[in-house]
Amino acid sequence: MATTNDHPGEQAAQDPIKLIGIRDSALSLDEVFRAVGDDAAGGTALFVGTVRNHDGGADVEQLGYSCHPSAEAEMRRVAEKVAAEFPVRALAAVHRVGDLRVGDLAVVVAVSCPHRGEAFEACRKLIDDLKHEVPIWKHQKFSDGTEEWVGAC
Repeated sequence: MATTNDHPGEQAAQDPIKLIGIRDSALSLDEVFRAVGDDAAGGTALFVGTVRNHDGGADVEQLGYSCHPSAEAEMRRVAEKVAAEFPVRALAAVHRVGDLRVGDLAVVVAVSCPHRGEAFEACRKLIDDLKHEVPIWKHQKFSDGTEEWVGAC
């Protein structure tokens, strides 16, 4: 009799990257969640980054994201790295560019794995690595008239 770890559902899927995208329109939680659905996944972790009304003690009035033309390819590279490290059944990541308002969704990532712990860890690594490695820049304008560029998601 096979042990639990020998079951195909306990392993990473052959092609777990289901959705990668840079969008100039509103992001959809439903689209990302549907993309990571997998009957062998016992855990799905979803992270949603939203535009907040403050940063570094200052009130944010406007915010815009821009990206390098290689950003989507870099997102895929990061996703492939996460999928190689964890038993990912399905993975999705989308990031918004353009002008956003407070409360808008800026980034949505999700990972499904055989177990919840793996899903949480993989999702955290995915968003952290996207933030640090993908060339997406945030331009914030504050209520006091100052501006700031941030070289991260």
